[in-house]
Amino acid sequence: MRDIKEKVAVVTGAGRGIGRAIAIELGRMGARVVIGSRGATELEETAQLIESTVGTASAILTDVRKKDEVHRLLEHAASQVGPVDILVNCAGTGVSRPVVDFTDADYDAILETNLKSVFLTCRYVLPSMIARGTGHIINIASIAGKVGSANLAVYCASKFGLVGFTQSLAEEVRQHGVRVSLICPGSTDTNFLGSSNKSSKIRERMLSPADIAHAVRMLVLQEANSFISEVIIRPTMKP
Repeated sequence: MRDIKEKVAVVTGAGRGIGRAIAIELGRMGARVVIGSRGATELEETAQLIESTVGTASAILTDVRKKDEVHRLLEHAASQVGPVDILVNCAGTGVSRPVVDFTDADYDAILETNLKSVFLTCRYVLPSMIARGTGHIINIASIAGKVGSANLAVYCASKFGLVGFTQSLAEEVRQHGVRVSLICPGSTDTNFLGSSNKSSKIRERMLSPADIAHAVRMLVLQEANSFISEVIIRPTMKP
């Protein structure tokens, strides 16, 4: 299998949950990890976890809704660590609410975080990846990008959009040696959309962030002549 030691990996949304688990796993595999998140305390905790157990990490406070901050994160990676080899777009947000109760601010926050930010990061790293003939982009979507749910219309719209964006981008850049993969997790035990408030019995049946990190590990270890375009992960038992 391929080796990602000393490869440069950028993970957005790495302050907690799935993003944190992915960043730690990539660090464990020997990658030089650059992490971004809006929460300064959580981001620093992730960096400390990586440094105390598996390696080193560069933490850059980043609001992925803001183009300048996205560019700052990726420019730091490229200039201070090295050309980006792996990009994992994990930053996400959501609101569970009927459409009639949605505000414009809610809508903008969800679409800008879950979809526009991925466009911004990909557009930034792709020229270097294409020029080098290598690179791997992994976008974390959701089962909500496959099936609609009541009170999640805007969240689902953002994830459906991310699925389509990822599939189209993969076709654009595969001939340049750049791989683009999609992971769609089912119910995962994080504090996203109030999942941390569910009963312990329900949470035991949910996926863990480590399950998603394991899928990322599988993707980045694929041989160069192939790539897994999409992974759908569901809990064995319905929560």
